[in-house]
Amino acid sequence: MKFLRNTLDKAKHNFEKGGKFEKYYYAFEALETFAFSPNTTTSAKGVQIRDAIDLKRLMMTVIIAMTPCLIFGIFNVGHQHFLAIGQEAGMMDKFWIGVIQVLPIIIVSYGVGLGIEFVFSTLRRHPVNEGYLVTGMLIPLVMPPDIPLWQVAVATAFAVIIGKEAFGGTGMNVMNVALTARAFLYFAYPTQISGEVWTYLPEGVQTVAGYSGATPLAIAAQSVTDGTNVVSQLNSFGTGWADGLYSFTNLFTGIMPGSIGETSTLMCLIGAFILWATGAGSWKIMVSVFAGAWAMGLLLNGLAVNPYMEMPAHYHLVIGGLAFGAVFMATDPVTAAQTETGKWVYGFMIGLFTVLIRVFNPAYPEGIMLAILLMNVFAPLIDYFVVSANKTRRLKRATV
Repeated sequence: MKFLRNTLDKAKHNFEKGGKFEKYYYAFEALETFAFSPNTTTSAKGVQIRDAIDLKRLMMTVIIAMTPCLIFGIFNVGHQHFLAIGQEAGMMDKFWIGVIQVLPIIIVSYGVGLGIEFVFSTLRRHPVNEGYLVTGMLIPLVMPPDIPLWQVAVATAFAVIIGKEAFGGTGMNVMNVALTARAFLYFAYPTQISGEVWTYLPEGVQTVAGYSGATPLAIAAQSVTDGTNVVSQLNSFGTGWADGLYSFTNLFTGIMPGSIGETSTLMCLIGAFILWATGAGSWKIMVSVFAGAWAMGLLLNGLAVNPYMEMPAHYHLVIGGLAFGAVFMATDPVTAAQTETGKWVYGFMIGLFTVLIRVFNPAYPEGIMLAILLMNVFAPLIDYFVVSANKTRRLKRATV
């Protein structure tokens, strides 16, 4: 580290004012502060609090919280691959297949996203925004394992340019950037982001007899047409080639087809604990998302007119990407509600709308993405009403 520090110190004068690379100063500053804590201090007068945790370190905390989902996702990609082709494989073989599929997606996400960030920082003469450190990992985790890399690049570019930079950069975006990338792919290239695309199967590889790549949400949505019990269908899915694939235990642990990092509720809860313990994420939003989904599931159980509405409420908490969205997407400090009361309302409505979209829109069985994007738009309005109510209450006390 001392060698790197000395190297940066020797090169720094070339990027400072008057240096031959002056216009690239903020690109250099981003690399320097990524490796070392900045030694700058504020010039404003007033009380100052010295803290070693800057925004880059906060973003790294969120990445650490996502690591369990990433590691499990890499394993699960390989596990589902060998399960689909009917071959036995060791742990390392499964991890290797997962690494081959997942690592290029991560590289493309960071390469394209950070490249665009560096270009905008150079053109606008402002520091590189640290927020993409998290977004660059979120985008791969919400993708299918066999998504074409060029689509990852296009979606990342769209999300960063249109979803963030067009609004002024980090802290100014209205909607979650990673979900903007996912939504772009869903509407621009639906065949690569929906249907039975959640298991890595190279072209020409034969699957085991009876194989189906249907997800739990697809099975639940199909129950509306078939008139079959959802839980029975889930428990019987995979008979003959993957018995018990969609048992409740597997749904909770995440050993099933799906997006790279979204399948495991258990890994998401580990990440939630890290975010809560470090103060990097709002536990109120996480809890309220689960509460909203569970409450709507219970309500639909009471009003059930089709098998999907009859599915036990707790199943909604472990299928699809609800847990991942609740922990890592809904808690985005830029696009979420900021007031404490508003966080409860914001999260509860996300959970509620997630289940509503799932049940009443069979063409799009997963609802967490649209629910979060919708509530991103309404988050400022929620905060406005909360603040207005607080002001009104305090004014009444002041006039008594």
